[in-house]
Amino acid sequence: MFVASFDLLTTAQPSLKRRIARWPFLRRWSRSLHIQTLFVGTTVSEYMLSLRTQVPADWLPQVLQAWGSRFRLVIVKDIPCASPLLAATDNAHAQAVVKACAEAGCVIVHGQALAYVKIDFPDIAHYLQRVSPARRKNLQRKLRSRSKLDIRCIPTGSDCFFDSSTLRSYYALYEAVFAQSDLHFDYLSPGFFASVLQDGLSGGVVFEYRSEGRLIGWNLCFESGGMLLDKYIGLSYPDARAHNLYFVSWFVNLEYALERGLSYYVAGWTDPEVKAQLGASFTSTQHAVYVRNPVWRWLVRRVSGQFERDRFWREARG
Repeated sequence: MFVASFDLLTTAQPSLKRRIARWPFLRRWSRSLHIQTLFVGTTVSEYMLSLRTQVPADWLPQVLQAWGSRFRLVIVKDIPCASPLLAATDNAHAQAVVKACAEAGCVIVHGQALAYVKIDFPDIAHYLQRVSPARRKNLQRKLRSRSKLDIRCIPTGSDCFFDSSTLRSYYALYEAVFAQSDLHFDYLSPGFFASVLQDGLSGGVVFEYRSEGRLIGWNLCFESGGMLLDKYIGLSYPDARAHNLYFVSWFVNLEYALERGLSYYVAGWTDPEVKAQLGASFTSTQHAVYVRNPVWRWLVRRVSGQFERDRFWREARG
């Protein structure tokens, strides 16, 4: 569990954000939209970790009873919904968690869509055959920039990650991605990246991209449970766009998963439209939201759909 100041509009529909932005005296009361919140879960895993440890589902209502009086908002985050990435026992436990939280008075809200690719194709050429001819032609054009890049695969724990200048360069590119993103939750520290990059026992691998000797991008992934988990990325703008680095890195990751005989490439949250164009499938998550004030709890039940942006996107996509 962890505590953070949570912006209530983080996952709100863009139309709702625009309406609120036009409300009078917004600057005076906008701070009230940031609430000190207790989260049950973690920001560094795809799903809540209690699934792996099989913590009894009724533990969560006990947490709500113990901590609900101290926080106006408690969120049990990232509960999977019949995920193809998990075993049947894990999915059954997740549903038991949802049921226990709902019975404890939580509002169940759909979370973000997790992108993944099942590695059931023999090579990239067959993978590209799955997209439309027009999209395939566009991707092939973007991938031509790969020939101008120096791409290295570096295991975490390698000597280069104990060099302070390397760590500063990596962090600067992480901050560049953070600055251009419109969806923020956590802001990771230099110490965090130093720890994960220097950890040689985690199964981490970094794909590093250089142009004419200059670092223009990196992508930190982890191999676990027969899957390649795409976790963090750093990009230098405008170089990354000029070299179509996002698209190149996608196919570099797929090739790595193929070479390693992995079953899935898990591409993470955010940018579902782009990932769908790249051939990803999606699986949903849920959050169990406990609101201490009964009046506000009633209101949250009425408007919770306005905070399910990815669900609306998936339904519109069909």
